[in-house]
Amino acid sequence: MQVLQYRQIRNLKKSQISFKPESPFPNVHVETGSMPPTRLWKHLGFTVMFSGASIAGAAIWEYERIRNQTYKIIHRYQQFRINRTGWRREMESWWQNLTEGQKMFVPICFLNVAVFLAWRVPTLQQTMIRYFCANPASSVSCWSMVLSTFSHYSIFHLAANMYVLHSFSTIAVTALGKEQFLALYLSSGVISSFASHMYKTMFGVPGLSLGASGAIMGVLGFVCTQYPDIHLSIIFLPMLTFTAGMAIKAIMTLDVAGCVLGWKYFDHAAHLGGALFGIFWHAWGNANIWQKREPLLTFWHRLREPRKSQ
Repeated sequence: MQVLQYRQIRNLKKSQISFKPESPFPNVHVETGSMPPTRLWKHLGFTVMFSGASIAGAAIWEYERIRNQTYKIIHRYQQFRINRTGWRREMESWWQNLTEGQKMFVPICFLNVAVFLAWRVPTLQQTMIRYFCANPASSVSCWSMVLSTFSHYSIFHLAANMYVLHSFSTIAVTALGKEQFLALYLSSGVISSFASHMYKTMFGVPGLSLGASGAIMGVLGFVCTQYPDIHLSIIFLPMLTFTAGMAIKAIMTLDVAGCVLGWKYFDHAAHLGGALFGIFWHAWGNANIWQKREPLLTFWHRLREPRKSQ
């Protein structure tokens, strides 16, 4: 995540931090106010509920996909394809030739590009500042924890994040499946935002945060822990290679240093939060949450299927 800087005023009498954002746009208001640590409970509750809903929703999506394939969708889809001609046929052929990971990357990239373009519309800048920047002092601070993970103001920030996501999406989806991948991505995003809010509040570090890097770090944390021996390289320095295990350790060490030393260009706390959740998902979450989703699917099956007459 990238950080847009703003000023802070510490209220020593009340032991609270008053955030005084300086808007990057003229005549655009940014919400200010005190940020008591007790408010973090609200953010924690939202993080837990959103992550839980993402995982449950992904499990139900997988159930519905398998059910539809089993009963009727494949035949109807094949019949529908026969009538495709021209550019629609070419688009369909292009889509079918993508890997499952690329099919997950394309809509995520599309949403990020759409939000990037929205930043260029002057009449939307007030909305973008309020809803698409993670701001602990905002009255909509919960939903902005999610929406900010699809938000980029700089084209270089957007391009770098989408390049990394594209590089890791196929291997991640191969290991997890597309539904679990999406659950990991969304959960990592909101957890990284919570880590950012917690760091800013507890240490009095100001800044509006935005970007997909927290969510992407969750994917990297999982992949680099699952496959620590695969070799990676840097786009402009392909002659330099290193293992994935070394890469995630180096990145996390850099982010720890950024938090301790107060580096403010990137949101290092958000990066750490996302990476730690990805590692947690590999070490415990996959086996003890995702692999034990059967009770949820049984409940959904009973809720969805009409009761048969006796």
